Formats: sequence, structure tokens, C-alpha cells
Amino acid sequence: MTVVDETQGEPTDARGRVAELLALREQARRGPSERATEAQHAKGKLTARERIELLLDAGSFKEVEQLRRHRATGFGLEAKKPYTDGVITGWGTVEGRTVFVYAHDFRIFGGALGEAHATKIHKIMDMAISAGAPLVSLNDGAGARIQEGVSALAGYGGIFQRNTRASGVIPQISVMLGPCAGGAAYSPALTDFVFMVRETSQMFITGPDVVKAVTGEEITQNGLGGADVHAETSGVAHFAYDDEETCIAEVRYLIGMLPSNNRENPPTVESDDPADRRGDALLDLVPADGNRPYDMHKVIEELVDDGDYLEIHERWARNIICAMARLDGQVVGIVANQPQALAGVLDIEASEKAARFVQMCDAFNIPIITLLDVPGFLPGVDQEHGGIIRHGAKLLYAYCNATVPRISLILRKAYGGAYIVMDSQSIGADLTYAWPTNEIAVMGAEGAANVIFRRQIADAEDPEAMRARMVKEYKAELMHPYYAAERGLVDDVIDPAETREVLIASLAMLRNKHADLPSRKHGNPPQ
Repeated sequence: MTVVDETQGEPTDARGRVAELLALREQARRGPSERATEAQHAKGKLTARERIELLLDAGSFKEVEQLRRHRATGFGLEAKKPYTDGVITGWGTVEGRTVFVYAHDFRIFGGALGEAHATKIHKIMDMAISAGAPLVSLNDGAGARIQEGVSALAGYGGIFQRNTRASGVIPQISVMLGPCAGGAAYSPALTDFVFMVRETSQMFITGPDVVKAVTGEEITQNGLGGADVHAETSGVAHFAYDDEETCIAEVRYLIGMLPSNNRENPPTVESDDPADRRGDALLDLVPADGNRPYDMHKVIEELVDDGDYLEIHERWARNIICAMARLDGQVVGIVANQPQALAGVLDIEASEKAARFVQMCDAFNIPIITLLDVPGFLPGVDQEHGGIIRHGAKLLYAYCNATVPRISLILRKAYGGAYIVMDSQSIGADLTYAWPTNEIAVMGAEGAANVIFRRQIADAEDPEAMRARMVKEYKAELMHPYYAAERGLVDDVIDPAETREVLIASLAMLRNKHADLPSRKHGNPPQ
């Protein structure tokens, strides 16, 4: 029997106290009201707890500071002190591996960040770093809690500082499931991956009203910072999906390909795809004529386990492909030129995209395979004035600084500085292979002939015939498939059909690679 103190109306024995605790927990789990939950669902959005249930293995979530409440006063805050203070924090598992999570509860203060709210996030971030486990943020908040003033802003500072401290130590994944405006947008920008949901999530520093007031431009929230804008134009979002369920399922898939921290290797799985499977289709996929385009995605599908891969930044900078896949069960990062988009040239956006991906792979012990078919850097005034030199140098720096196993494969063209930048042997690739269709040169034969034999062509009775003859001569002397191999710049010229087997054997040899970097606080990469 529960004993109740008649003067206070409170239980005085253990069973009564437990019943009281369970009631408080249930109140915290339910949230503010059914009406608030219905309003969330009416927007096509799940509640914070429903999202966590989708992310984590069933029954694995352990909540931290569920009964936390703010201590702020003024502007009516003292009368509204809901449990959780608008953010749910804790840990659970994804496919049995520990993952930490925090999720804004838009039903409470619009998910806005106050001092207690921020302190909960700081605590779970510190726990993730200490435990060496991935951190996932499910973002659906209205920014800083205005009623708490500068205390709320300082809370963001603590988040940014921890994002930076965790960078390259544990995987950080931001899932945008609602609005994210102002300074709050910088936390996702500091993380490794950003997921967005169309129509319901937006990110911007200044909203449409401010843009209109300052510039006179009228634009919607989605037009300014929606999922498609950030997935295609700005490159802020790595992934964009139509609904929350698909988005969160893909987050789980990505986590399954990442190590828990920078001291571990990515999870290896048993593969039913034979390591020595021939890829005879590759002989027809890639035309020998360097001017004919093809889809590099099909090459990747032919090489990787079961044709399955996860493309990063699929819709931004499409002239280069960055993807995660498995070869014989081992996770690899793939960087590949895409001849179907801008002929596969490197430009500002492609350089930035690939550089960040290479850095991520290196931070988390993911071997890098580079598939080259690159005619050079994109020429043009816009590119030069936009800083293609420093942006291209970002990719060069990332490769040169990477200590994970690095294998490059030249499928066809590899011209000029772009060849060097795309993980050539001279900048530290562990192994470099080429197909018999490769052409490695300073530039294309036509351009080279026009420079080297300018005078002979101009003085000839038939300049076009002389030009054709000089192009043929240049190709025969300097661009035949074995020129680089003869000089030790390519380790082997291989049969395309044997590429998968060669890559898997090479990765096995490099699995225990160790490389020492110079002692330094950190480098000073180009910006």
C-alpha cells in the first residue's frame, strides 16, 4: 500500500515515489499536448521521439536529463517550464553499435535553444566524444530562444566549439527536419554530413524577410534555403529526400559504413560477390575515343560489391563523383571524374567537393580509390576570378595529406595539372594502375601539336594535313598507353575486366599501411 503524507499530498514510501517518477516520465514522453503533436503531424513532420525511434534500434534508446527544466524568468518563461526543455538527448544503437543523438522538439518553444537546452546538448556531445561514438543531431528548431537573450547565444558557441573538437574524431551527422536559421546553421556546416528533407527543412543565415528588406529580392523559404537549393546549388547538403522516413533510413545506412571513431576501421561485412569476378562489361562501357562521353556510375557499379554504393553530394558538382562502397566487404571511398558532365573537367565546385570527401575518408580510415578520366581544369574568366587556383589546391592538399591506402586508376584521359592533382603517383598514391586506353600527357594531342609544331604547320603547303601528321606523331611518341609505365609512373597496365580483382588484392596488401606525418600543430591548407 502506498503511504501518502496527508498534509503535503505526496507519497512518503518508495512505491509511491516510483509511481510519481513514472508519472513524470510519462508526462515528459507525451510532450506538451495532443494538440501540439497534431500540429506537428499536420506539417508532415514527425515528433522528436518518433524520429529517434526510426533512427535507433528498437528499445535501445537511453535518455539523458529527461526531467531537465529551464531556470529563466521574465517574458512569461517562469510560468512555462516543460520537461526536456525542448530537446531530447541520449544514446542507443544502430545495428548494434552505439550512437549518440539529440533531437529538437518543435512542440516545446518551437525547439528554440535556451541555456538549459544548450547545456543538455553540450553534455551529450561531450559524452559522444569521450565514448568515441557517432553523434547524430535531428534538427527542428527556431534558433535562439529570444527571451533568454545572450545566454542562448552563448549556448550555440558551446555547440560550435564541440563540433570543432569532435571533427575528425567521431562521425558527426546533421539531419535537417525543420527550420534552421541564423547562427544555428553553422553547427550543421561544421559536421561531416548534412541530410535534408524537401519542403519541411530549410537552412539560411538571413531569412526571406531580411533579404527583401536589404536587397529588395522576394523569395520563399524553400527558394532561399530549401533542400534542393542546398543539394544542387550551394553544396551545403550532402543528401536530400522526399520524406523523413527515407531520410532517416539512409542515415542508418551511412552509419553502417563509418567507423565509430578515428581509432577504428570501418565495419567489414561478408560479401557474396566474388573477389575475382571479371568485369567484361567494362570493355564496352568506356569508349576508346576520348571525345565520347559515358556514365562513370556504370563503371563504379561494375566494380563494387553487388553494384551497391552511396553517392555523396550526388546533385552538386556532377562532373565529379564521390561515393562510399565496399570491395570484398571493405569500405572504400571512390573519387571519379564524370565524363557525362562538363566532360569530367575539374572546376571550383568539383575541387571543393572532392577535397572535403578525401579529408573525410582520411580522417576515418577509409581507403581511397580514384578513377581518372580528366581532360584538365575548366578554363574561363569566371573560374580564374573565382579562385580556381586556390580551390584546386584544396584537392591537391587533401590528397597529399592523406595517409590512408590510396589507389588510382587511369581509365582514359589524364591531362595536365588535373592528372597530378587527381592522386597521381608523384603526390603519394600507393599504387597507380592504367587501362590500355589510357592517355597521360601535358595536354591533348591536338593542343600539343599546335604549340610544338606551330611553325611547321604555318609554313606547310597544306597546314591541315601537316597538323594531322604532327598530332599522329605526338600521340605515337608521348601518348601511347605504355609511355608512363615505361617510366615507372604507372605500376601496371591492366585488363579492364580484371580491375575489381586487382583493386581488392591491392587493398588487402595495403590494409596495415602506416605513414608518419611531420610533427606539427596542424597544416595551413588553402582556403
